[in-house]
Amino acid sequence: MSGASPSDIKDFLAGAPHAVVGASHDRAKFGNKVLRAYMRAGRPVVPVNPAGGMIEGLPAYPTLAALPGPVHGVSIVTPPPVTDRIIQEARAVGIRRVWMQPGAESPAAIALARASGMTVIAGGPCVLVELGFDDHE
Repeated sequence: MSGASPSDIKDFLAGAPHAVVGASHDRAKFGNKVLRAYMRAGRPVVPVNPAGGMIEGLPAYPTLAALPGPVHGVSIVTPPPVTDRIIQEARAVGIRRVWMQPGAESPAAIALARASGMTVIAGGPCVLVELGFDDHE
């Protein structure tokens, strides 16, 4: 699996808002940490979780199709088989940028995303590192 160029990462982070698919109510899980990283960096972010509800004080949406408006990019924090489905959903709603967090990527998801014309960040870079997230703050 390949990583991403610095320009891909810069472009991904340049816009807003972002969606976090796999956002979790559990603060110990990476889906919650990624959501909080965007929030602490002052970036507009929308949690996506099939259960909906509220996560870190934000309304969570069950799917990308249910989002209230377009997003600049999607951070994916799901198991690889779920990521495959998320990429299909992202393609269907016209999302152009995806960042598969370490452990979420699969060769099939990367191939489908690229074949769909999406910019893909996968294979190593982590948004927590890029945003300087410190879970002890």
